[in-house]
Amino acid sequence: MIKFILITNDPVLAKHAESCGVGRIFVDLELLGKKERQGHLDTLISNHSISDVEKVRTSISRAELLVRLNPLNEMTGQEIDQAVSAGADILMLPMFRRADEVRQFVEMVDGRARVIPLVETYAASQAIEDIVKIPGVSEIYIGLNDLYLDMRLDFMFEPLANGLVDEMADAIKSAGLPFGFGGIARVGEGIIPGELVLGEHLRLGSQSVILSRTFHRKNDTTGINGILDLKVELGKLNEAAETLKLRSNDQTVADQHRLQAIVTDFVSSRKR
Repeated sequence: MIKFILITNDPVLAKHAESCGVGRIFVDLELLGKKERQGHLDTLISNHSISDVEKVRTSISRAELLVRLNPLNEMTGQEIDQAVSAGADILMLPMFRRADEVRQFVEMVDGRARVIPLVETYAASQAIEDIVKIPGVSEIYIGLNDLYLDMRLDFMFEPLANGLVDEMADAIKSAGLPFGFGGIARVGEGIIPGELVLGEHLRLGSQSVILSRTFHRKNDTTGINGILDLKVELGKLNEAAETLKLRSNDQTVADQHRLQAIVTDFVSSRKR
């Protein structure tokens, strides 16, 4: 089963998401450098705070609490202490470029929480074989949004279409670690429909994925706090997954090629 991850600092929504089958709640404390990297794009820059970690912690019981901190800086030790004290199960390190940054972060965490390095720079992708060997790294997440920006590409799914994610997945699986990557839209929605992205997760052996902003869409008639009904939408993804598991090898390759074609067409349209 692929573990679905929802980014939210709303304890009511977190509790509802847990009841709908979301396996991880993601509180995002990363701010350093994010506006400079993504401020020109239509991406969500969170305003979560350490107090949100405590509130979400008290609202969930089964789902894991994942907290993304800032890139390594002079305050990292304090950020780790605060997040651990607030109840984080997992700490995520973003925007690193070298394996020694991950090693330093793991040593600072000192076993108080699990550690997920967020691979979202090209340099980090090229250091993956060293990163997966670091004791204390519990799994890997590949962040396509910042990765494609760092690589000066035109579309966030290009690293998936061009084989880079395949290469990293092979190295991670060889080390016996679980991994996840990117974000996923609702079934039938997105430039790359959710079910097509889900097919790539299954092909590569991914075990987790972040639910995209389409799962936060306002809806006046269903869901909680005006948010789309997560139980219905996750049900659609799970149903799609069961169908995708029955694909033949030829069908799996055909779906991969379909995704690659959509990415190629989208990038070409951007350059016209």
